[in-house]
Amino acid sequence: MDYLDAIILGIIQGFTEFLPVSSSGHLEIGKAILGDTSVPEESLLFTVILHFATALSTLVVFRKDIIQIFGGILKFQWNEETQFAFKIVLSMLPAVIIGLLFEQKLESFFGGSIAFVGAMLIITAVLLWLADRSKNTGKPVTIKDSIIIGVAQAVAMLPGISRSGATISTSVLLGNDKTKAARFSFLMVVPLIFGKIAKDLLSGEIATHNSHLGVMGVGFLAAFICGLIACTWMISLVKKSKLRYFSIYCVLIGLIAIISSFYV
Repeated sequence: MDYLDAIILGIIQGFTEFLPVSSSGHLEIGKAILGDTSVPEESLLFTVILHFATALSTLVVFRKDIIQIFGGILKFQWNEETQFAFKIVLSMLPAVIIGLLFEQKLESFFGGSIAFVGAMLIITAVLLWLADRSKNTGKPVTIKDSIIIGVAQAVAMLPGISRSGATISTSVLLGNDKTKAARFSFLMVVPLIFGKIAKDLLSGEIATHNSHLGVMGVGFLAAFICGLIACTWMISLVKKSKLRYFSIYCVLIGLIAIISSFYV
């Protein structure tokens, strides 16, 4: 992978992270098209670094919300902010458990199998289509909802299953307000990404790839900048967007990926 490839993949990650179209799926398709020959562990590492960049862009966009949440927690009361933080922690548990127990198995999916990615994109499309047809009751995310949404996030660790698509769709299918569902979806992934990066740093995994730090750094910057743009755009768009359009897009890209797998 060279610098141009890293920039292209960073742009893909930055713009698709906040759209319900699976950033990981698009990354795997992009790497396959660009001829990425990384082993699964290196490929997953680059994917995690790009996700880390978009996690940082989420912090920047939601900085006021995050300051408010921490301010509420520091009051040491069972207030709205503390409850929200508790729900975020609960939503993380399924992905943490799956990630710890099946890390090597998950890594094997990040090796350029675009036929598998295409199939998962079609599953994402079904979720989005169902969510688009559901009624919006306007209720907030409950503790029970946060656990169910967390399970959806764990499933979305597979490339091709959109994390934002799965979590927002699940939340909307549970009858939650679309804006609150999007806010919860964007914020719930941040601790997981930082946790993954911390784990890799402590284990020495990142330090073993010094020869690729320059390429990964360029990809990181591209993903961060594009993430800022996409996240800001999606906050306003999600309130009025129709998920079925993203559903149609996922079906088309999924079919293209499956068909192209016979030629790539």
